[in-house]
Amino acid sequence: MKILPRMNELVRPALANIDQALVVFAVTKPKPHFHLLDRFLVMMEAKKIPVVLCFNKTDIAEDPQINELREMYAGCGYPILFTSAREEENIEDLKNFLRGKTTAVAGPSGVGKSSLINLLQTEVKMETGSISRKIERGKHTTRHSELIVLGENSYIMDTPGFSSLYVNDIEKEDLRHCFPELEHFEGQCRFNGCSHVHEPGCAVKEAVEEGKIHRKRYENYVMMYREAEERKRY
Repeated sequence: MKILPRMNELVRPALANIDQALVVFAVTKPKPHFHLLDRFLVMMEAKKIPVVLCFNKTDIAEDPQINELREMYAGCGYPILFTSAREEENIEDLKNFLRGKTTAVAGPSGVGKSSLINLLQTEVKMETGSISRKIERGKHTTRHSELIVLGENSYIMDTPGFSSLYVNDIEKEDLRHCFPELEHFEGQCRFNGCSHVHEPGCAVKEAVEEGKIHRKRYENYVMMYREAEERKRY
């Protein structure tokens, strides 16, 4: 028996030594919680873990909802898939992204993670559930992390759904490096080390106004920056 070095690790979900993360949200029912999604993406960037973004339930979504998600995350550089577990849409494309890698599957409850996993392999049947009509949240059908074999050198690790996520170990000065689309404008601001929050002559803020960076993504960046600023104060 050999203990291998730990290349990366996450606390929530509790994982280690993964090649990538498949982050699954629903296009609708439940509606995407963008602040939660962006927190997860920041955590993956900080850990240097590649991400594949998957938006499920296209069969019950409207085109404007799909287009909004595509527009919001197109500039981030992540591979983006739109799937329907019910209609088995784009499942083969999803399999291609997972082939030859160990992938953590994560996302909030009720977005169809277990339904997708059931389509990706035949050895393990994951329990699926419905969402609450009143609060549009899923019930926790996955209660522990489980490693599932997809094929040769291909594994997925299903994780319990999460409803909140705290990014407490990232300094405010490092946060801008966790938003890939902000990196495109690094060095173009009036001031060196611009935080892209307070300073005048900020190329990032100009890019937001020009529609080159999605405003919602920038607003989430500012919110996380101020949270980090507040933590440092105390």
